[in-house]
Amino acid sequence: MKTGSYLNLFCIVLTCVMFSTSCKSQYEALLNSNDVDAKYEAAFQYFNDAKYTKSAALFESLSVLTSGSERDDTVQYFWGLSNYRAKDYYVAETNFANFVESYPRSPFSSEARFLRLDCLYRQTLRYELDPTPTKVAINAIMEYITEYPSTTHMPQCNLMLDDLNLRLDTKAYEAARLYYKMEDYIASKVAFKNVLKDDSDNVYREQILYYIAMSSYKYAHLSVEQKQRERYLIFIDDYLNFVGEYPESVYRRELDAMYQRVQKVLGRFAGPDDGEGSALDEKYFKKERKALEKQEKKSAKKNETRQ
Repeated sequence: MKTGSYLNLFCIVLTCVMFSTSCKSQYEALLNSNDVDAKYEAAFQYFNDAKYTKSAALFESLSVLTSGSERDDTVQYFWGLSNYRAKDYYVAETNFANFVESYPRSPFSSEARFLRLDCLYRQTLRYELDPTPTKVAINAIMEYITEYPSTTHMPQCNLMLDDLNLRLDTKAYEAARLYYKMEDYIASKVAFKNVLKDDSDNVYREQILYYIAMSSYKYAHLSVEQKQRERYLIFIDDYLNFVGEYPESVYRRELDAMYQRVQKVLGRFAGPDDGEGSALDEKYFKKERKALEKQEKKSAKKNETRQ
């Protein structure tokens, strides 16, 4: 490269550095200035240019200078909006919460309340983690919907509520299912019933009722012979509850097969086989039934001896 080319390149770099330094100095001068009009205009210029971090800092600085003036609510609102656009949702939520409390009659109040909700929503965690932020966001959204039933943001509010409620439903469902995976069928049944007790409209209601019935069956099947009969009868109750609510469920075939198995073990007529799912192992049934009959005879003899 020739000497002239090096010189030209040096001049370009020097010009860029000087321009950058000048801009930085100008911004810092504005930030430290008490010139309200100049700072106000610059803050909006940075905001319109999508330089939200800088506009947020200017609006924050302005908030002290414009306190009590006609510009106060505008400065406070755009301070929060700048932080929101910069994706600093924690600070923005604080901005909007303070704004709503301080300026309830401002024309920005309704939008500030919604943006606060959006900040709360964006701070929520995956369903596996702490559900507290999720619950806080749900409560805030419900309050907003109650206060602004005709809001244009209703579709977004409903979408947020659906997503947040799904996270809570999933957390409760998966926590109960963990006991089932661990083969602790007593605990799993109790946990699943508690889920429905706390929220009968849980989105996993069908699966929960299925696992309640399955827990009852497996608990009965693994029980000592003396306890099997009464526990199989509990399974039948859970099975009938499931079928009553979800007669067309994808789980119906599996539970029907178990129901027939239990009926045969108990010595009841279970109906004709369908040629596939209910054509269960007859040897298994005979073995189960003989064991049950043997146990019933022993119990009868013990009762006679006591008498």
